[in-house]
Amino acid sequence: MREHDFDEFSDASDYTDRRMRRRPSYDDGPAPARRGRLTEAERVRLSQLREDAYTETELPDGADRWSNWDDADQGPHPRPDWVVTELAAVDTDLGVLKTGKEADVHLLRRNLPGEDGVLLAAKRYRSDEHKLFHRDAGYLEGRRMRRSREMRAMAGRTSFGRNLIAEQWAVAEFAVLSRLWTIGAPVPYPVQRHGTEILLEFLGESDGTAAPRLAQLRPEPDELADLWEQAVSALELLAGQGLAHGDLSAYNLLVHEGHLMVIDLPQAVDVIANPRGREFLARDVANLAGWFHGRGLSEQVTDTDDLVRELESAAGLG
Repeated sequence: MREHDFDEFSDASDYTDRRMRRRPSYDDGPAPARRGRLTEAERVRLSQLREDAYTETELPDGADRWSNWDDADQGPHPRPDWVVTELAAVDTDLGVLKTGKEADVHLLRRNLPGEDGVLLAAKRYRSDEHKLFHRDAGYLEGRRMRRSREMRAMAGRTSFGRNLIAEQWAVAEFAVLSRLWTIGAPVPYPVQRHGTEILLEFLGESDGTAAPRLAQLRPEPDELADLWEQAVSALELLAGQGLAHGDLSAYNLLVHEGHLMVIDLPQAVDVIANPRGREFLARDVANLAGWFHGRGLSEQVTDTDDLVRELESAAGLG
């Protein structure tokens, strides 16, 4: 090598050090992508999956996994008799019930080997970048994370932040369902939450046919009036807890054995803490009243102004 090849460096060793620190070319291919951080719960879940893969070659009854009941946040007491709590139980995914922008709902069977078990709805929140929560900014007002790093990650929609948002929605929905079920509100029993998955009471038939959404029905006048009264009662129960559904419509109300059941509550709004609480409450009422009026219920019955005032009073908004 010629002496002047090192003119720009202090000595030949400096040149060698610089060369050694150069980024490898990876055969001129794209640089490896940097992965986002996982939440602690997701890290534990993946670790458990790896552990199961090493310790168990075949699950009984063709199941997909062992029950994770002992590692999950568990539903409120008094617990229904049908809840399977034995750690020897297994879970089998029976297919998709519903897909959405933020989550998919699967039909799941949890049973002890050799027994029939129980059907559950497994709601699994997604966090990949193509399916972000499209309205989360308004609903998240009034909710705060303890750590500023986590708040920044959520605001910046990093991979870690998106995973946190998905887990926050699951945590929020499980907490609200537990609270409402305890006071007797018409919601499915929340069995457990594990990471970004919630297991819920399955509302439907034993053959796996889900209860219809209110939007799918064309009720006769008497049934329509009865369903409206049930809807108002549900709104009053939520308002009494200081809550609005936040996204109420005929598409997230199920009719199961003649009873109106409220579902999809991750965005439930604390109407006191959220500056837009009144707006969310009024919108829930308007959406619901509009559907019932469109099916033939008179506007006199579905008087939104009076109902909103009653709900605001019940919620403590004055």
